[in-house]
Amino acid sequence: MTKPLTHREIMIIMSSLMTGLLLAALDQTIVSTALKMIVEDFNGLNHYSWVVTAYLLTSTASTPLYGKISDLYGRRPVYQFAIIIFLVGSFLAGAATSMEQLIIFRAIQGLGAGGLMALTFVIVGDIVSPRERGKYQGLFGAVWGLSSVAGPLLGGFFSDRGEILGITGWRWIFYINLPFGILALIVTSMVLHIPKTKREHKIDYLGALLVVAAVVFVLVGLSVLGPENGWSDPRTISALSLGSVVVVLYMFWEKRAVEPILPLSLFKNHTFTLTSIIGFIIGAGMFGAIIMLPLYLQIVQGATATEAGLKLIPLMLGILIVTITTGRIITKTGKYKIYPILGTITMSFGLLLMTQLEVDTPYWQLSIYAIIVGAGLGASMQTIVIALQNAVDFKDLGIATSSNTFFRSLGGAFGTAIFGTILSTQIGKNLESGFTNLATTNPDKLAGVDPTVLSSLENNTEAIATLPVEVQNTVLEAFMNAFQVVFWAAFPVVAIGFLFALFLKEKPLQDSHEHASARQDAAGESLA
Repeated sequence: MTKPLTHREIMIIMSSLMTGLLLAALDQTIVSTALKMIVEDFNGLNHYSWVVTAYLLTSTASTPLYGKISDLYGRRPVYQFAIIIFLVGSFLAGAATSMEQLIIFRAIQGLGAGGLMALTFVIVGDIVSPRERGKYQGLFGAVWGLSSVAGPLLGGFFSDRGEILGITGWRWIFYINLPFGILALIVTSMVLHIPKTKREHKIDYLGALLVVAAVVFVLVGLSVLGPENGWSDPRTISALSLGSVVVVLYMFWEKRAVEPILPLSLFKNHTFTLTSIIGFIIGAGMFGAIIMLPLYLQIVQGATATEAGLKLIPLMLGILIVTITTGRIITKTGKYKIYPILGTITMSFGLLLMTQLEVDTPYWQLSIYAIIVGAGLGASMQTIVIALQNAVDFKDLGIATSSNTFFRSLGGAFGTAIFGTILSTQIGKNLESGFTNLATTNPDKLAGVDPTVLSSLENNTEAIATLPVEVQNTVLEAFMNAFQVVFWAAFPVVAIGFLFALFLKEKPLQDSHEHASARQDAAGESLA
């Protein structure tokens, strides 16, 4: 039987895993504040959304593939492969000379990031028993919290500088990954020695192709075609319809595949199904509604990109403190069901409070709301992973864990697209009604304003500061009311997660000896 790792050995491995996860999580958000400079350099405004979408597409689509392949070939070589792909993509993205090149290289980056995000939690499941996992997994919740703040902050910092060491400032958002990625590669080579289980295997190539195709069609429809061309546009409908058809084809194929990439049989596991749904909902709430906070701070309250990043620190503190605290309590008591319940209801309450934000809401008040939302995320996000890993067979640990990450990322894509569409639609309606009202009550204030400026406000918020005070107040109220509608829409979505969390079954968490025995049994079955 394999001897359990010591606390020191686990922490050394954790440091490399946290570095890899931080790199992948940062690159989901770091580009957003640098896009303005990138677009100006490459004159590529018409393709700017693809810089974000390309990364999202490949990282989401590849997530379940990494879980399955690591089950077959071992964790370390597959994890290191993901690091190398991520580093290659980062280097090429930093050296890109056109918008088209940058989009392609961001897609390569995303291929590596999918492995970093998925395999981090799989490897934790390999080396630490479910009973002990809480105190370690809490550290990864802190990484997500840090990335949500540090991403926009670093993106703004680098893009605000013309050159650093003779290299254009925005290119450093990619080059900064190289030393940390190389360090993670070295550390994992030295310390990540997880016994590889030899087994006969067969890669389901057609299944993998169908999974990737389904994700690509759905995300392109949701993230690009829908927001840009409208949800009733034939191209949007075609993409979403094709995605649905491919999903059905995969369900038929899965019954015939020897080793399916994403086994539908896992959904027979009550905990797997519930945690997948909760993960999807948390992803929608986290990546969808919460990205509205920096926009609110910059557009409505006039903060710079750097200031907006700093003002998100309370959100990070909420995630950090609660994740670490709940993790330690879970390790001590062995009880976990209460935390997704408390987490989803707390996050719902925080979003409900955010519907009360106004143009002049003081920062201390916003900080309290952000801490509450962060606390909800911290209590639920990592706990459902512990519940899932404790409920599946050891041989399915990789694919089950990566599937949870997959559904959370998919939820993030849905949330970002849907809430973004709600925001833009509502802004248009609010501006139209606001200007109509102002033209009736105070027409002189609109008389000297260029109509083209007013019509461009949805896409050019910098012009708000040049408007007369009365017109500016009308515009800010229009944007503020739109943000309130988004938070109202997000509230019931996350509240539904609370209802699903109620149905989670609490199973006794395996201790170190039971965990080692399960690993040994899985190895024995594969050799039989």
